[in-house]
Order: sequence, then C-alpha cells, then structure tokens
Amino acid sequence: MKNKTRNVIIYAFLTLWAIIVLFPFYWMILTSIKSYSSYNSEYVPKFIALSPTVENYVTAFTAVPLAKYFLNTIVFTVITTGMMLVVVVLSAFAFARLDFKGKDLLFSLFLSLMMIPNELVIITNFVTITNLNMRNTFSGLILPSVTSVFYIYLLKENFEQIPENLYKAAKVDGTSDFRYLFRVMIPISKPTIVTITILKVIECWNSYVWPRLITDDQNYFLVSNGIQEIRENGFGRENVPAMMAAVVVISVPLVVLFLVFRDKIMEGVARGGTKG
Repeated sequence: MKNKTRNVIIYAFLTLWAIIVLFPFYWMILTSIKSYSSYNSEYVPKFIALSPTVENYVTAFTAVPLAKYFLNTIVFTVITTGMMLVVVVLSAFAFARLDFKGKDLLFSLFLSLMMIPNELVIITNFVTITNLNMRNTFSGLILPSVTSVFYIYLLKENFEQIPENLYKAAKVDGTSDFRYLFRVMIPISKPTIVTITILKVIECWNSYVWPRLITDDQNYFLVSNGIQEIRENGFGRENVPAMMAAVVVISVPLVVLFLVFRDKIMEGVARGGTKG
C-alpha cells in the first residue's frame, strides 16, 4: 500500500511537471493558429482556438525572407559542426593518448578557459573579427564557434575509458595514431560523438547574440535574426500570432532532432561522465 501511494505521488508530480514544461510550447502553437483579430479580441486568454488558421505561417515567410535565413542557418550549422568535430576529436585524442611535455598543465589551463565569462569572449572575438575585416561573412560567423572546451573534455573522458593496452598493441603492430583513432577510438566512442554533434547543431541553430553582433547584412542573417527583424519591422509587437508562427517553424527541426536522437544524447552524456 505504501509503495502504491508513493508511486501515485511520484507520477502525479511528474505529470504536473510535464504540463508546466510543455505548456509554453502548447501556447506557442495555439497562438500561431489564431487569427490576428481573434487574438487581439481576447481580453481573457483562451486555451483553445475556435477558428484555427494557417495565415500566420504565410505571413511569417512573406514579412521577411525566412526561407533564405533557413538556408543560411543550415550552411552555418553544417560547416561549424563539421569543423568543430575535427578540432574536438583531434584535441581529445591528443590529451587522452599522446604523451608530451606539459600535457597535464596545458589541459588544466585549457579547462580554466571555461571560467571566463562568455561576454568577455564575445568582446574579444568581435574585435578580432572586425580587425580582420570578416564582418558580414560566413567566415566571421563560423570561426569563433569551431571549438569547445567542454566538448573536448567530454570526449577526452570517453577516450580514456578505452583500455590503453589496445593503443599499445596497435603501436606494436605498426598502426599509426590516425589509423588507431579512426578504426578503434571513434567507433567505440560513437554515442558520445553523436551527442556532441547533436548538441552543437542545436547550439548553432539557436545562435543569436554572435550573429546579431557580427552581421548587419540580410544576406547573412540566421533564423534567430529573422525573428528579431520581424519585431524591428513593427508587426512583431502587433501581430503576435505571426511571430509565434515563425517561432514554431524554427523550433520544429530541433524538436524532431531531439526526439529522434534523445537516446543517443543520454547514452553519450552518461558514458562521457562515467569514468572507469
């Protein structure tokens, strides 16, 4: 009886928490299918749409070149994620398996970078990119985001779980470091690498501050900048349903990505955070 009562309390709490977490998404979708007139006539918000419409989605794509921003975001995300994976995998392998003088000290200094506030990094990156005349370019958008101390640390911990005897045996057989990395370490650490890839894709897709700071040319705007452009153009403060429609369109790819790979994300984080 006590176990049943405890389970009822636990599931009731989890259900309540799920409703709290999911309600903003429901409200976003609900607002996006309300007409402009019905939304503004609601003195008391209604939790259902009596006359749903898709007009707001059409408005979202016609008010700003949202399709072009989607393409820019895809290019930015794919290139940034690809370059980041090369840097992270090679760095993690070097810290996990290679022996060189000052490795531990260098890695400690590397980890200390995580304590630097992002605001200071953004200022430094902005000055550097501006001095290199790389504003309003994809290079200026991409280069500051091609590395991550946290991802290097996460993958390094995962690499170190692989028995070192495998590495020594491979070296005895004359296997090069790159061959060992691609034939042994990467396949074994695939869940963590998939997790890092997905998290980086989400990070790039949601980027706002840096793209907003480094670009003022519409040809390089991302989807997050498109939402802000809608507000600056005026109708974002008035036509809230249209803005919510744009947010829904932008959010759907990330939601689908997470739902498809959620097991991989959990598995990769668990493996990266458990050593031994």
